[in-house]
Amino acid sequence: MEQQLVDLLMYIIPALVTGAIAFLFFREHVDNENNRRNFLIKKDLQKEAFPIRLQAYERMSLFLERIKPSQLLTRVNPTSSNKDDYESLLVATIEQEFEHNLSQQIYVTDQCWSIIMAAKNATIQLIRKSNMSDKTDSADKLREVILTELIDNPAPSNAALSFIKTEVSELWNN
Repeated sequence: MEQQLVDLLMYIIPALVTGAIAFLFFREHVDNENNRRNFLIKKDLQKEAFPIRLQAYERMSLFLERIKPSQLLTRVNPTSSNKDDYESLLVATIEQEFEHNLSQQIYVTDQCWSIIMAAKNATIQLIRKSNMSDKTDSADKLREVILTELIDNPAPSNAALSFIKTEVSELWNN
């Protein structure tokens, strides 16, 4: 009986070791195949998403250029001499441009989107602050005060444009 048990163990132990090694190799092979497949899928998705992301950065750059006060004041003329009406028109134009590009946030990084929003809000703040100035008494004077402010300080959208350029250059390096 003991001899039969020893003989049985002599067959079972090598079979179990061989089975365990085969299982480990098979599992490793399956994991490698899954990783390779996931890599190829991700690579294909990136190839398709890259142009869309670039287009989003282009659109956000265009938005930032369009809300630069020097550009905005050239494009949006006052409808009357009332400074408050002109302020409202400028702010509404910025908000409309922003809403038009709202969907682009899914293609840019959260940090980039936050900087773009900060540039938009800073531009609106610049317009409102200029309107509250004692020097401002008409729409034309509001334009003048805003442009004078830009001589001393860069447009708020300049920093955001610089950030976008940096992010896009990093996209090329990845």
